[in-house]
Amino acid sequence: MHRRAFLTSVFGASAAVAGLSGCAQGDAAADTSGAATKPLAAKVPAGTRLKIASYLGQQQLQFRLAKLPELPFTVSDWVNIGAGPDVINAFRAKSLDLANNAGIPPIQAHYQGYDAKIVAIDITRKPNYLFATKPGSDVRTVADFKGRKLAFSQGQAQGVVLLRALKKAGLAYDDVKLVPLTSNQFFTALQSGQVDVAPLAISQAPAYLKQYGPKGARAIPTDVVDLLNLLWAPQSVLNDPAKAAAIAAYIPQWAKGQVWQYEHPDVWDEEFYVKTQNLTLAQARGITELANKPLFPPSWDEAIRWEQQTADLLAEGGFVKKFDVSSLFDHRFEAIAAKAVPEEYRR
Repeated sequence: MHRRAFLTSVFGASAAVAGLSGCAQGDAAADTSGAATKPLAAKVPAGTRLKIASYLGQQQLQFRLAKLPELPFTVSDWVNIGAGPDVINAFRAKSLDLANNAGIPPIQAHYQGYDAKIVAIDITRKPNYLFATKPGSDVRTVADFKGRKLAFSQGQAQGVVLLRALKKAGLAYDDVKLVPLTSNQFFTALQSGQVDVAPLAISQAPAYLKQYGPKGARAIPTDVVDLLNLLWAPQSVLNDPAKAAAIAAYIPQWAKGQVWQYEHPDVWDEEFYVKTQNLTLAQARGITELANKPLFPPSWDEAIRWEQQTADLLAEGGFVKKFDVSSLFDHRFEAIAAKAVPEEYRR
């Protein structure tokens, strides 16, 4: 299968054209000198507004429960959006200024010719995903994936977790059938038998297994780690000094919100998982027990190495062209998150 076909099937024809044209058109060709050379403003100008992604309302809830200081700018819209492909489309439509994703969406955006930069990093050490099987499946290990249909989202964290798991198990791309889907289609694809296996977030798996476990669906744990939890923004947004200053002011709140959530699991389980996600308290506690301790390193060196490995893995499969990922990071923001949290959350 020609890997570029995924762009057409997952992102649509316009995204495919952008991807095939490389980084010589559109926003990717815009003047990037503003973000590259101008220091961040010390104060956010009055009237500054940002549209920020807060998937399932997590960020607003963190801010409210942690009683963090008021932001020095207006959040004109908290956008309920999380999947990488959807974020890229929202960036293109200028309906979103800042998003929280894993490491693979910025790589995908670069391949599509869209210029955006990473502005904050949270390192994860524990797996965030597991593999779920369709009802009645006899698949029990990753080695059993050979010859099976696997849900694959090229532009999302689930995609790179799957590729890394296959590589670790010694399976080549031709040993399996990768079915191009986005993560919001995984549940339906599993239920209907369209795929044999799909990677699910640990927080999502209980709901699926509760319904389909009695029908023979099962979870297959993996120790593959999706290392990066990050904030990123379009280059055009970062070229606006006022918006760049607002993002710099937001990053400490983002970091502190995650620390608060980690330090108050009982409150978070009840207020988020039980009240908003309709999980039982036992399911919520099971998820929280597997939660990563937030880690905001003052240096992005490890993150850059991991991002390069991910890009190279995608290039090996023909999903993207090989490139130097250092162009994805705006180092003006590098130490901001680390300075906002206690020492134990920096290393």
